[in-house]
Amino acid sequence: MKVAQLSTRFPPGPGGVERHVEEVARRLGARGRTVEVFTSDLYREFPMERLPPSVPREERTAYGAVHRLPVWSMPGELHYPFFRGLGPALARARPEIVHAHTFGTNQTAVARRHRERTGTPFVITAHFHPIWSIEGGWLRHRVRGFYDRRLAAPVLASAARVIVQTHEEERLLRSLGFPLPPLEIVPPGYAPLPAPPEGPVFRDRFRVPGPYVLFVGRLASNKGLVELVAAFAELAREDPTAHLVLVGADGGQGANVAARVRGFGLSDRVHLTGFVGDPALLAAAYREATVTVLPSEYEAFGLVLLESLAQGTPVIASRVGGIPEFVEDGVDGLLVPPKDVPALAAALRRLWADPALARRLAHHGRTATVPRYTWDRVVDRLEAIYREVLGG
Repeated sequence: MKVAQLSTRFPPGPGGVERHVEEVARRLGARGRTVEVFTSDLYREFPMERLPPSVPREERTAYGAVHRLPVWSMPGELHYPFFRGLGPALARARPEIVHAHTFGTNQTAVARRHRERTGTPFVITAHFHPIWSIEGGWLRHRVRGFYDRRLAAPVLASAARVIVQTHEEERLLRSLGFPLPPLEIVPPGYAPLPAPPEGPVFRDRFRVPGPYVLFVGRLASNKGLVELVAAFAELAREDPTAHLVLVGADGGQGANVAARVRGFGLSDRVHLTGFVGDPALLAAAYREATVTVLPSEYEAFGLVLLESLAQGTPVIASRVGGIPEFVEDGVDGLLVPPKDVPALAAALRRLWADPALARRLAHHGRTATVPRYTWDRVVDRLEAIYREVLGG
């Protein structure tokens, strides 16, 4: 079976969808499938930054190939990456099935046109975010609303399957009000990070002198970072040893977060490390933290919570998106309403003051929750879907 995976970005570009596509491609290849990944030459989108020349635009891999195609986009809030040459590249590759990732992107429309021209079926993993949760202001939201009302229906209707990660994502997609093809719920997997080195290697590397609250993810507008800084300020007033560490590439909010930190007088207590590309060092960041927090306004799933629990560190997260479908409040972690600074601050103080509760939550998450989410299970489901689409 030859599979084409289509994604706006791909590692070394950071992000959850990017890792998702890479894990699927690697595991399909390990099962003898040929996989060609078609992606862009972008490292990040907000602001738009291209990969350095050292990253090959055509790369042979153990599973097939990665094609990093050039893209162009309108500026500012009209940003929408258009691939150059994706249709002809798919025609040359001649896959048996096309798997496009992310609702509302150019590659899903190209997958539809490729089906119309060649008869090659395609499936879409939506990675769906509602309008109010996406980055940008009113203009970007209006453009996305136009897409949802006028353009999304025929693209999705042409897909052989639509794949979502949670029941909540299915509900949101169905709320658009147009007919959908057969829909499958396939939760993502968790790829274990390598064992971290012994000792406080992360704290030493980034000079964090005391216990810390950890955030891992892009510094983006939907991540609730302004609220996190405000909630941490309350904890910091009570415990002068507490620190906050933000791990992740700047997704457009780095300057706003830094300004907020200065406004609270916390410049020596908040540490912005940037993207941490060393998996063992990232594992150490989780292991050495007192608690990991994901205060997003919306998350399709939230894999960083599994990464934290796997290292034995408890989690606090917003009760949004797919998070409540695998983090049970008071069992695996603590859940709070999004954008609720007092609730988030109270949850931080609660775990900070009750190490026994923190250990209990982390233990249950590590032993009962994390093992349910493996990439092999994901690929089992995907292969079954591909076979069904291709007629057995």
